[in-house]
Amino acid sequence: MEVIAYTKYSRISPKKAREVANELRGRPANEALELLKFIPRKAARLIHKTLHSAVANAENNHNLNSDDLVIKEAIVEEGPAFRRFKPAARGSAKPIRKRTSHLRIVLTESSN
Repeated sequence: MEVIAYTKYSRISPKKAREVANELRGRPANEALELLKFIPRKAARLIHKTLHSAVANAENNHNLNSDDLVIKEAIVEEGPAFRRFKPAARGSAKPIRKRTSHLRIVLTESSN
C-alpha cells in the first residue's frame, strides 16, 4: 500500500529543497521526522509538514501503523516561477525568477 502527500507551490527553489529530500529516501518515517527537526533549513520545515501529513494519511485513511512506514520517494518538482524585474545600469531592467516547488512524499509499509 502506497500513501502519497503533496505540498504544491511552496515558495522555495527546487534545488534547495532537493538537498534535504535526498537525505530521506529509504529511511523509516518516524526516524526521518526526528531528523528533520534538527536540520536548520527552510526546506526541512516544509518537508517535515508534508511527511507528517503523509503519516497522518496512512494512519487515518488506510489504517496503517506509523512505525512500519518507510519513505519510498521524496520528490521535489519545479513549480511555476514568479517573474520580477530589478533595475539595472543605464535605465535597463534585469529579470528575476522567484522559483516555487511541488513536494511529493510516497510512503510504503516496510517488509519486516
